[in-house]
Amino acid sequence: MRLILISGLSGSGKSVALRALEDSGFYCVDNLPATLLPEAMTMYADFGYEDIAISVDTRSGPSLGALPQVVESLKAQGIDVRLLFLEAKPETLVKRFSETRRRHPLSDAGITVEESIRLEQEMLAEVLELGTRIDTSELSANALRGWVRELVDADNSRLTLIFQSFGFKHGVPQDADFVFDARCLPNPYYDPQLRPFTGRDQPIVDFFAGHQEVAEMIADIQAMIAKWLPCYGKENRSYLTVAVGCTGGQHRSVFIIENLARLFADRQVLVRHRQLHTDH
Repeated sequence: MRLILISGLSGSGKSVALRALEDSGFYCVDNLPATLLPEAMTMYADFGYEDIAISVDTRSGPSLGALPQVVESLKAQGIDVRLLFLEAKPETLVKRFSETRRRHPLSDAGITVEESIRLEQEMLAEVLELGTRIDTSELSANALRGWVRELVDADNSRLTLIFQSFGFKHGVPQDADFVFDARCLPNPYYDPQLRPFTGRDQPIVDFFAGHQEVAEMIADIQAMIAKWLPCYGKENRSYLTVAVGCTGGQHRSVFIIENLARLFADRQVLVRHRQLHTDH
């Protein structure tokens, strides 16, 4: 059996993620107390279900504290358990609650939305360490659905390298394990003819081919990742996210990420470009 647990901050897109898994054939349950997971999985096994997705978050109340032990127990039974933790910047969450006029689950007459978010972050601190983080601050619902499906389809027995480009002016992704800054490199943005392209396009590839420092930075990042990858593998991690940023997230960071993905093509790799409209 395969169990995908969806957790994270209210307003970060947990419902979108759960619906994406339901569309992919998972039997989905929203807001199940952590202490009921073992009993529920036994029942689903009796019913013949193989792919299960369950949302577990602060709405479950005190039972949330039992989640780390429950996850270990289910893994010991041979169940493929993965946890996706969705989060976003506080200012993004406040804006989403304001736009939708929804009430934060932890808010009451004496606590603001901002205070509710901080309280929820504290309550979920241990859960965050259990799984793969997805920062949805700059993601559309459609992009989030695609990322969730990619993560779920990855082979959980192998460490997945996630290479992600981003723009510093939009903020550093919260889900990154390594962050590299490419803003010191030549910027094709200042050439009006190159500006409309991205780091995937041949004119940008040709532009960077003439700058040795770009190749040197790629080689240095590759060497660092290759050196420390075995160490992360010993931790039985499922994912390692390497983020490269430039100013806008269109040219330099995209080009470097594309090259890194090719250099590690012998491993399980996912590529994300946070500031581009499409991902692959």
